[in-house]
Amino acid sequence: CRSALDLVPFGIKPLLRRAAAYEALERYQLAYVDYKTVLQVDCSIQAAHDGVNRMTKALLEKDGVNWRQQLPPIPTVPISAQTRWSTPSAGVPGANTPATAPQGEPDQTAAGTERARTLKEEGNELVKKGNHKKAIEKYSESLKLNQECATYTNRALCYLTLKQYKEAVQDCTEALRLDPKNVKALYRRAQALKGLKDYRSSIADIKSLLKTEPKNTAALRLLQELNRA
Repeated sequence: CRSALDLVPFGIKPLLRRAAAYEALERYQLAYVDYKTVLQVDCSIQAAHDGVNRMTKALLEKDGVNWRQQLPPIPTVPISAQTRWSTPSAGVPGANTPATAPQGEPDQTAAGTERARTLKEEGNELVKKGNHKKAIEKYSESLKLNQECATYTNRALCYLTLKQYKEAVQDCTEALRLDPKNVKALYRRAQALKGLKDYRSSIADIKSLLKTEPKNTAALRLLQELNRA
């Protein structure tokens, strides 16, 4: 797998197979990093989501709640690699042949993704300053260019702070469409549903979250509050 990645950096198949090998060797930190790297290349790959969830559970049991602090760095996948994998050939011979691809289109895609990332970071800075309304505007602009799970959950947090619970639920639902077991999306949707007094749905989200992270203290605390409601 390493040899394959030397030839084609950030190739999805060798990353997934190396992650599976690390997992079999119980080298869960390295497996986690490879699964997360795959999701940077293509966030729709269910095998990588499942792998992240398994490794999260294993590392939580092995290293406790501070397991993330012991992880090796997760590489940042360059835009060029994301663009390369974003247009599948769908089995059509020559579909990805450079000669038939419109010149300049990958650059536009890369530029749009980079602009979306910049807007998201600007939104994050505004959140730190407590300007949630302006942050929502930045996140909304970013999502027009690139529908990213983290941007939806970040905007949902702003909506929660402003008590716009229906909008928060919608954003978390969109995030879960991209990543069905996303912990932040489940937790924030549960918070929003609680705000809407839909306690049954809120409890269902927390229970789904706890299947992935059974010792998540914030989720356990919220579940206690919901059971008393």
